[in-house]
Amino acid sequence: MSRFFSEKYNVLVPYTPGEQPKDMKYVKLNTNESPFPPSPKAQEYAKKAAETVQLYSDPECRDLVEIAAKHYGVEKDEILFTNGSDEILNFAFMAFCDEKHPAAFPDISYGFYPVFAQLNGVPYTQIPLKEDFSICAEDYMGRNETIIIANPNAPTGLTLSVDEIESIVRSNPDNVVLIDEAYVDFGAESVVPLIHKYDNLLVTQTFSKSRSLAGARLGLGIGNKKLIQDLNTIKYSTNPYNINRMTMAAGVGVLEDEEYTQANCKEIARVREWTTAELEKLGFVMTDSLANFIFAKHPQVDGKEIYLRLKEKGVLIRHFDSERLCQHNRITVGSAEQMQILIDKLKEVLEEV
Repeated sequence: MSRFFSEKYNVLVPYTPGEQPKDMKYVKLNTNESPFPPSPKAQEYAKKAAETVQLYSDPECRDLVEIAAKHYGVEKDEILFTNGSDEILNFAFMAFCDEKHPAAFPDISYGFYPVFAQLNGVPYTQIPLKEDFSICAEDYMGRNETIIIANPNAPTGLTLSVDEIESIVRSNPDNVVLIDEAYVDFGAESVVPLIHKYDNLLVTQTFSKSRSLAGARLGLGIGNKKLIQDLNTIKYSTNPYNINRMTMAAGVGVLEDEEYTQANCKEIARVREWTTAELEKLGFVMTDSLANFIFAKHPQVDGKEIYLRLKEKGVLIRHFDSERLCQHNRITVGSAEQMQILIDKLKEVLEEV
């Protein structure tokens, strides 16, 4: 770093995105993207919006908010769109966490949570997952801290029930509980309806996974209108035009084509179950994932070796070097054809070791 870099960031450890190598063509199963292109309506609307990018985008995202509010069954002032769900998460750390309101989240979860805490100077506690990688709801009861939980969790794909989440929200009435539902559309149940019962619940989602807009960067937060007012204060103090015209238009097209999204989600869930069964035949052990990825290990083969050998064969999966995760790999559920290639290459790897 340069001699000009602020000392307040000396201990900041940045988030590490999934690798995007260009040295060869890979079957890319490492960043939880959708194997399907965006809805044709999304593509059409984005192309049309590109004709007017000389103009600023609507900072209120009015067309997008209107259709989204109907989709989620909320009021227009209970929803806020951001530049990917990472932005709404950062806004939440800025708005609802400080020395008096420290953060608490699982020790194994989305890697950006500790980064946002460090970036914003927020004290935080990382609560260990249980031995089976599940979240213990009781660990989050009555903590009097800002709670952040991904449901389904990443990289495990495991979920808490709506009742468990409600208990956490109810037991922390004076602190915000943020439920990150980035992967909710692949088999889990959303807690968005609870925002009308609890004024301290904030739910975040993304259009990157189930709605095929990872490259467009579109996320959202849903909560009590006063929470959304707080988040808008942060937004309008940082970047009022945070959603570009093409992304906004694509978001409208996606929500107008919900049948397309649901069909893709069902197909990913079907392929996930097929892949899980095939991996079991090869001796792999997995969590019961309800996300668009599989969290797997092989009892007889080192996790990093599997990752490296697959990469040599043109298949990318995600490996983590931390002590509890190093024997596991996270495998994005791609198309049926991609997953067949994965299984074929894994058979080769297992024959070689």
